[in-house]
Amino acid sequence: MAGLAESGSNPDVELLYDINGLAKDAPHWFDRVMEFVGEYGLLFAIVLLVLWCWWGVRRRGGEDAASNVAALVWAPLAAGVAVLVNVPIRGFVERPRPFKSHDGLEVLVEGKNDFSFVSDHATLCMALAVGLFVANRKFGIAAIVLALFGGFARVYMGVHYPTDVVGGFALGTAVALLLSPVAMALLTPLTRAVERSPRVGWLVSARGRAGAAGRGAVIPGARKESASEASGERDLAA
Repeated sequence: MAGLAESGSNPDVELLYDINGLAKDAPHWFDRVMEFVGEYGLLFAIVLLVLWCWWGVRRRGGEDAASNVAALVWAPLAAGVAVLVNVPIRGFVERPRPFKSHDGLEVLVEGKNDFSFVSDHATLCMALAVGLFVANRKFGIAAIVLALFGGFARVYMGVHYPTDVVGGFALGTAVALLLSPVAMALLTPLTRAVERSPRVGWLVSARGRAGAAGRGAVIPGARKESASEASGERDLAA
């Protein structure tokens, strides 16, 4: 291939051709599946993991519910921040898509005319996954595995170099981890306030109202005496 000859000993381009070459040998239906998975499916699956984890946290409730929900809220926020950070990076590097510089690639998605480095998909998926890992290791590891496969799919589809994906992974991880302490300091008081609300407290804890009542007692967790009990005690004292 002309692209291979021009690539020389560049391992980034060689790996691109090796991975994308799998698309040429695969059945047409499998390429269509990989196209959907790489473009939408894996990102959607990671979002579902975040929602699944949130549902379990709010059902379980407890003293840590607010901080756990705050960590889950940070996951999509981290993804958004990472993509915003990527905007000037892409504009500065201005790396064309691989199929514009190399011949013979099997491109599964048309219309990708923006710059290639850093991959937005890889950045989004990894920021979500690492943000989820901060909240819950089990769900987070599953999400990270999906994000890694998503990066592979982007190269398979012929729309990114491997280093575009690695750069996206690094950017998403850095934003999710480095800004996590600041985000938790800001989001945890907010989720605690939501938990105490009689209207939207269910978003944080299914037992939010009961928990709020317990925190309103003189001694945390102690039950409040009823009016009849208080009246009876006053009668005995008389």
